[in-house]
Amino acid sequence: MSGYLTTHVLDTAKGCPAKGIRIVLHRLSDGERTQITETVTNDDGRTDSPILPSDTFQTGTYELVFFAGDYLRATGQAGDDPLFLDEVPIRFGMSDAAAHYHVPLLLSPYGYSTYRGS
Repeated sequence: MSGYLTTHVLDTAKGCPAKGIRIVLHRLSDGERTQITETVTNDDGRTDSPILPSDTFQTGTYELVFFAGDYLRATGQAGDDPLFLDEVPIRFGMSDAAAHYHVPLLLSPYGYSTYRGS
C-alpha cells in the first residue's frame, strides 16, 4: 500500500468545520518550492479526496498553506487589517512511503494548532 496525505480544518472559535478554505500543497526539495496541488475545503472542513493521493505520493518535505484570512473575513471573524493570521504555512516531513499522513489545522482568528492525525 502506498502512502497518502489528507487534511481538514476546524474553526475552534465557532466550533464547526471550516468550509471554503483554499489550501495549496508544495513540495520542498533542493531549495526549490514546487506547487503540487490546490483545493478548497468542503462543508465538513475536509478536502473531497486526499490532497496527495497514493498514486502521486512521495516521501519528503512538504508545506501546506491554508488561506485562513479569506475564511476569517468571510465569516466576520477577521478584525482589523492587517490580520493577525492570514496565510498559515505548515511545513512537515513524510518519511514512511506506506503511511497515511493526516495534517489538520485547528483555527481561530488569533491562534492555530496542528498535529499528526490519523
